[in-house]
Amino acid sequence: MNKALLNEARALLGAAQRILVAGHVRPDGDAIGSVLGLGMALEAQGKAVQMVLADGVSSSMKFIPGSDRIVTKASGEFDLVVALDTGDLERLGTAIPAGRAIDLNIDHHPTNTLYGRLNLVDPQAAAVAEILAQHLPDLGLAFTPEVRAALLTGLLTDTIGFRTPNTRPGTLRLAADLLEGGAPLAHLYFEALTKRTFSSVRLWGQALGKVKLADGIVWATISREDARAAGYSGRDDADLVNWLASVAESEIALVLVQQDDETVKVSWRAEDGADVAQVAVQFGGGGHVAASGAVVKGNLLEVEERVLKATAAILTERLQNPNTESL
Repeated sequence: MNKALLNEARALLGAAQRILVAGHVRPDGDAIGSVLGLGMALEAQGKAVQMVLADGVSSSMKFIPGSDRIVTKASGEFDLVVALDTGDLERLGTAIPAGRAIDLNIDHHPTNTLYGRLNLVDPQAAAVAEILAQHLPDLGLAFTPEVRAALLTGLLTDTIGFRTPNTRPGTLRLAADLLEGGAPLAHLYFEALTKRTFSSVRLWGQALGKVKLADGIVWATISREDARAAGYSGRDDADLVNWLASVAESEIALVLVQQDDETVKVSWRAEDGADVAQVAVQFGGGGHVAASGAVVKGNLLEVEERVLKATAAILTERLQNPNTESL
């Protein structure tokens, strides 16, 4: 990370007294952990902080210390607005006041649109939590036990337990530092990656009953009727896509989750080498080479057809150009 940019960010954070820290809609563990980690570190320095996620914190992530502090809408005035783990402004949803500029954008998505006044974007980082775990001291901030737990949760979830291709030796060293400082690894791992609600298990059952495999792609769809039948209140796939990615006969896993009659959330996961980010970008989304997402306009059936066609195209291209490496 560029030292001059870090110094600028430190100056911004140091000068501000009222700070809004926000993350993306349908927040995952990295968004939640990073918002809490940075927010609580700023509070420890005496700053007045609002931590905002437009969709709140899912029940499965409420084990993270401080999660009850997160609100769904900002109020009042702010000296500084910080966006975390968010590739573009639209992904913030209603977390920030309309028309308010983003002062500091901290992210690790290669597709980030650099929308902040100051952008700290490291596409090599496995998670925004990794960026914060490495650079909190450079930003003039200190670790507390709660900050360490929040950041380790972000690292665990975005790497799926240190299994993703972007997990580097430095990622594990940072995790070890957080563990050595008191973050409860075993507890956080179980809560974030192993524990399931009964309704999420039932949702998986609904989806797995119609899972399909063709031409190296394994996929499932989740309709609003499926979610209602399972008693599942979320609008995500309850991490099913990460499990589908383990299917031996597939190179790419997909889950399509109906949001309403005309909107579908799509999640891609891929083996190392298949670049699903390029597909997500085609549908207005983004992410990483091996893990991306998009919210696509259309009904579930037509979005499924369009997304499968575009996804199959990158596998065909890969077969035709076997020596092409994903960047």
